[in-house]
Amino acid sequence: MTAGMVAPAWMHGQITVEQYESWSEEQCAGIEIVDGMVVVGPGASKRHNRLARVLANALDVAAGPDWNADTDFDVRLQDVPLTNRRPDVIVYRADTIDITPTRPEHVLLVAEVVSPGSETTDRIVKADRYAKAGIGFHWRIEQAATGVPLVYTYVLDPATKTYRDGDVHTGVVKAVAPFAVEIDLSRV
Repeated sequence: MTAGMVAPAWMHGQITVEQYESWSEEQCAGIEIVDGMVVVGPGASKRHNRLARVLANALDVAAGPDWNADTDFDVRLQDVPLTNRRPDVIVYRADTIDITPTRPEHVLLVAEVVSPGSETTDRIVKADRYAKAGIGFHWRIEQAATGVPLVYTYVLDPATKTYRDGDVHTGVVKAVAPFAVEIDLSRV
């Protein structure tokens, strides 16, 4: 930033729910709010976006009529200080499709595709926040150097609000929880 430029007001303090809700969809795209502060994530690669879309499409079909799977929208983890995360894939109750914001109690599963520049956030920080919010299932997709993704699945321990390790899948996901699904990610 040059001496003549002034940083936008939102860079100087915490954003409230009211402020965030007054912003346009374009202003909210590509950002998350963590403890009231705007966080701009790294841009996603085409491979990242394709992995998320293929995963969401397969989960949507397998989930049945009570659940929807989609990509890239806010999940409101807390109101004060405001914390909105945008998981790469969200499986949520179908009857909440018109309810905004989406809250943890609407969500069954979140998945994060780990990208360069977001490794610690995707592997540790987000998983911890999702567990503390009570989201039952978390999947983490690692883009391996071989090109075949690794999918780590986690199940919430409600007593401790932490995730227990589930299965690890290489390329093809064959999961039974939260519902039966088979997804071939090796072709991505």
